[in-house]
Amino acid sequence: MHKDAVHDSPLQGRVAVVTGAARGIGEALARRLSGAGMHVALLGREAQSLQDAAASLPNSTLCIEADVTDQHALDRAAEQVADRLGDATVVVANAGVAAGGPFRQTDADLWRRVIDVNLIGAANTARAFLPQLSRTRGYFLQIASTAAFGSAPMMSAYCASKAGAESFARALRGEVEPDGVAVGIAYVHWTGTDMISGMDDHPVLRALRAHQPWFARRVHSPDQVAEWLTAGITHRALHIYAPPWLRWCQPLRPLFPTVVTRVARRELRRMNSDELAVDLGVMGAGGRADWDAHTIEAQRSGPPQ
Repeated sequence: MHKDAVHDSPLQGRVAVVTGAARGIGEALARRLSGAGMHVALLGREAQSLQDAAASLPNSTLCIEADVTDQHALDRAAEQVADRLGDATVVVANAGVAAGGPFRQTDADLWRRVIDVNLIGAANTARAFLPQLSRTRGYFLQIASTAAFGSAPMMSAYCASKAGAESFARALRGEVEPDGVAVGIAYVHWTGTDMISGMDDHPVLRALRAHQPWFARRVHSPDQVAEWLTAGITHRALHIYAPPWLRWCQPLRPLFPTVVTRVARRELRRMNSDELAVDLGVMGAGGRADWDAHTIEAQRSGPPQ
């Protein structure tokens, strides 16, 4: 970004918090916001990856290893941000994981973990930072997905969590508006993160993408998505579409569940249960890092007494 543009940016000198900032969209967004003149707090599960992401940022940063499903950890993170950087003006609930495979064959704890990170984690993030956003009359951005438009079989936890996160943000918006806090929702389509690196091996995702128009099949880079998000954050947009043409899909949303179900049903009928189970499990390196850390923590704590 040009120096004059940074100087004129309304984000200049303010504080941003990005969860899930160790890689993918979160890392790219942290870089964009720092380039716009913000002081950025990067929150995530992978300490070394957070440090690596922060190393090249031009403005002061803060790296905090925290699990968004742990409210106490996020409360402590909010205190650190206020002490080290100042009250947050922008908070982006970006942390997310995904798991693929038939619902009946998916480990119940893994299914619940996706909901916990993507939905409960977003609410925990808002709860921890809303006091700061109220003081700064700031902006809370919920990263949602086109998965909220039409739920895909074999992705039940992810789709449910993203639909829930969208609904949560809509409800929160009405509550905090009197405090001067704006709440935005970002709808993100195919993005080249490690979460979808094996997309072509996933039968339903592969079929859904194949049946989309050519422009809708395009996979955008995390940096391009971060650019769209940063533009929306700058304008405190209520809705951000990445890519922008998604805004024209909103009126068509009632049609999407039927279309998705029809395409998915045709694909699923071609495969037996053994073939479907091949794609069972956590998607992407970030998701695996979270799941591994969660599993280790659960083993240390032991069974409930």
